Amino acid sequence: MGTTDISILAIESSCDETSASIIVNGKVLNNIVATQSVHEKYGGVVPELASRAHQENLIPVVHEALSTAGISKKELSAIAVTRGPGLMGSLLVGVSFAKAFAKALDIPLIDVNHMQAHVLAHFIADPRPSFPFICLTVSGGHTQLVWVRDHLDMEVIGETQDDAVGEAFDKTAKLLGLPYPGGPLLDRHAKEGNPKAFTFPVTRMPGLNYSFSGIKTAVLYFLRDRLAEHPNFITDNLADLCASIQHTLVEMLLIKLKVAMKEYGITEVAIAGGVSANTGLRTTLSALSQRKGWTLYVPEFEYCTDNAAMIAMAAHYKYLRKDFVGYDLVPLAKLKL
Repeated sequence: MGTTDISILAIESSCDETSASIIVNGKVLNNIVATQSVHEKYGGVVPELASRAHQENLIPVVHEALSTAGISKKELSAIAVTRGPGLMGSLLVGVSFAKAFAKALDIPLIDVNHMQAHVLAHFIADPRPSFPFICLTVSGGHTQLVWVRDHLDMEVIGETQDDAVGEAFDKTAKLLGLPYPGGPLLDRHAKEGNPKAFTFPVTRMPGLNYSFSGIKTAVLYFLRDRLAEHPNFITDNLADLCASIQHTLVEMLLIKLKVAMKEYGITEVAIAGGVSANTGLRTTLSALSQRKGWTLYVPEFEYCTDNAAMIAMAAHYKYLRKDFVGYDLVPLAKLKL
């Protein structure tokens, strides 16, 4: 690498994915991810187990990122790390390593907001959105409508007031007897079902905000009543149930998105976060965008879920602004965008 190259090692450890990525002059060279399978038998992420797995995975992941990029640690310009939001124990592992590594190399440390990075995943590869645009950021922990004016100038204009849509997918999937993580399995079964087979309530909140707690309760009572009459109801109607639940959740997301696009008078829209990998959301939003004349940006699947490439992309723009932090950095589990 040349002496003027900007080479950054980025680390992501906010939940249950241990990831490292190298970015050079704004180009992501790799995206190494170690997925934790230990949580499956518990039906959800166990924070203590997640932090232990990060400790085991982090150094091998960083080593692979450096070696496959062909970069030595002495060539690094900065170290970037997710500061939050996320699980405190998981964040501590990444932040502690990043601080120590940056201090040992005597290079700048960059803190990255995980939610900002999800939006900036759209700038890893072409096509890239034009400013301003609205990003629907949907994951297991967050559901936000973000007004994006520049790479580092974003404003949350609407968000869930209780559960995230990803949590609603996973918890309704659990009610159907699907193993964790249930969201992707619900999506898979939904492809074979009728989205209009069953009707579930659509919660409407003031302004551009969301609420997804109600649909879980609605599905719970609906299944209770049907199972009392027909013990094999879920098995006999699994595809239709999945399709109907997914249709309702996607409809709730897009109702507010349509309002936001009209209020802000723009035609550039993007989706980000783990739930943006959902095929029902992608298909429905793509059709809606065509009808409305919107330009839709959807990240590649590997950049939808938690990954260090998006952290690296955010870090690149922060490096250009010399936006560094001290080696006394502490993680913030509830960090706001």
